[in-house]
Amino acid sequence: MAEAEKRRKKVTITELNAKKARGEQIVQMAIYDYRSAVIADRLGIDILCVSDTGGMILFGHPDTTSVSFDEVMMMAKAIDRGSKYGLRMVDMPYWSFHVSPQQAVENAGRFCHEARAEVMKCEGNQHHAPAIEAIVKAGIPVQGHIGITPMRMPQLGGFRAQGKTADRAKELVDDAWAMVDAGCFSIMCEVTTEEVCQYLAETLPVPVISLGAGNKADGVHIITSDLMHLYEEHVPRHSKIYTDLIPIMEDVFTRYRDEVRDHIYPGPEHTVYMPEDERKEFQALMQWSPKEGGA
Repeated sequence: MAEAEKRRKKVTITELNAKKARGEQIVQMAIYDYRSAVIADRLGIDILCVSDTGGMILFGHPDTTSVSFDEVMMMAKAIDRGSKYGLRMVDMPYWSFHVSPQQAVENAGRFCHEARAEVMKCEGNQHHAPAIEAIVKAGIPVQGHIGITPMRMPQLGGFRAQGKTADRAKELVDDAWAMVDAGCFSIMCEVTTEEVCQYLAETLPVPVISLGAGNKADGVHIITSDLMHLYEEHVPRHSKIYTDLIPIMEDVFTRYRDEVRDHIYPGPEHTVYMPEDERKEFQALMQWSPKEGGA
C-alpha cells in the first residue's frame, strides 16, 4: 500500500466542519456510477453525492421528478462499491420524504441499510423541515438543499436564479435557518445569487456548499456529467466543461462501426484460432470447407 494511501482518513462531518473553520474548500460532486466513484474517491473528493440527476444521464428521464426510488438505490449501491474515503451522500428522490416524517425516516433508513449511505440530501424549503428533523433525530445526517430545487420547478417558474430580490433572498435565508434548526449538518445553495450564498457561509454555523452560487461558500458541488458535456440537451451557465467527451465518443463509435462493416475489426490479433491439426480434424469431422475471406 502506498504511503499516501496509508495516511488517508475517512471523510467525516467533523472534518468538514474543521475545513470550514480553516477556510479550506470542500469539494462535492454528483456521482452516479461505479467507475466515476472509484476515480473521484482516489483523487480525494470530499463528498460523493448520489444525485437524482443521474436518472437523467443514465436512464434518460426528462427531469428528476420521474426518477424512481429504486433507480437512485441502484446508483447508491454502485457508489458504495466504488468508494472508501469520501462521505457517501444520497439525494433523496422525489416523493421519498414528502408525505410524512415516518416515510422520510423509513426511506432514508433504507438507503443507509441497503446502500451503506452515510448522509442524505433533501431539497426544499422551511416547510420540509419537519421531515428533515425526523431523519436527523433518527440518527441520519442531512444536507439541506435550497435555491433552485428541481423537484419544485413549476412552483419556482422554471430554472431561474433565486434570490435576486431582497424579499426572495430573505426567504432563502429563512429556509436555510429552518433546515439548520432541524439539524442539517450542511446547506447547499443551488443557483442562488452569490450574495445569498456568501451571507449564509458567513453566518451559518455549518458548511455552505455552492452549486452555481459563486465561489464565496465553504465548498462547491458540481454534476459530473456537466464537467464532460455528457448531457447535451442543456449546459447550465454555471457549469464549466473541462473536456468535451461527445466528439471523442463519436469518433470512437464511428471508427468501430466502419471497421466492423469493412471486416477490419476484429483482426487476427483479437482472434483465437484452433491448432492446425485440430482445425483439419474439425473440418473433416464436419465435412466443412470455410469460405475464402469468411462470411
